[in-house]
Amino acid sequence: MVLVLVIGDLHIPHRVHDLPAKFKKLLVPGKIQQILCTGNVCDRETYEYLRTVSPDVHVVKGDYDESSFPLSVTVTHAPIRIGVTHGHQCIPTGDLDSLSSIARQLDVDVLISGHTHTFQAMEYDGRFFVNPGSATGAWVGSVNGDPTPSFALMDIQGPVVVTYVYQLIEGEVRVEKIEYRKNTEPFKDGPRSTVMPQSIPSSPTPHSQSVW
Repeated sequence: MVLVLVIGDLHIPHRVHDLPAKFKKLLVPGKIQQILCTGNVCDRETYEYLRTVSPDVHVVKGDYDESSFPLSVTVTHAPIRIGVTHGHQCIPTGDLDSLSSIARQLDVDVLISGHTHTFQAMEYDGRFFVNPGSATGAWVGSVNGDPTPSFALMDIQGPVVVTYVYQLIEGEVRVEKIEYRKNTEPFKDGPRSTVMPQSIPSSPTPHSQSVW
C-alpha cells in the first residue's frame, strides 16, 4: 500500500493566505509516502510546508509558478504508472480528449492535472483522470463564486487505486471514495463513490528525498 497526496492550485500568498486549518490538521507528517502537486504553489514557504508532510514531493509548473519545475512528471508504483501536469496546456480547459492525448504521450495509467480548481475523478478511454481541485479554494476566473477547497489522497494497492477526495463544504470536511482498477472494463455507471470517514490512514514514514 502506498499513500499519495494529490494537491495543487494553492496560489499562496497571492490569492489565499494559507491552507484551510481543517486540511492542515489532517495532513500530519508520517502518514503519506509521496506528494504529487499540480502546480501553482507560488512560494517556497508553501513548497517547504509540503515537504514537512512528506519529503518525497513532485511538483509540476503551473501558469503562475516562477520556479523551474518541470511541465510534467511521471512516477511508477508498479504496476500503476502516474503522470502529472498542470493542465493549462489543454484547450479547452479540462477537455478529456486533450487530457487523454497527454496521458497517451506520457504512457500512463493515471493522469493527474489541475488548473480548473474543481475536483474531478473519472475513467475515460481505459485510463483514470484525477483533478484534485484547489486545496485553498483559490479564486479562478472561469468559476462563478469561490471554488470548493479540495485535495485527494490515492491509496495504491497493486493494480487498484482507491482515491479519497476531501472537500471543505460549509465549514466541514466531507470525504468520498472512488476506485479504479487497471486493465478492467470501465464501470457501467461510472466510478463507484461512497462517503468515507474523515481521517487519513496511518502508514510507514517515507524515505527522505529532496527535489528542490
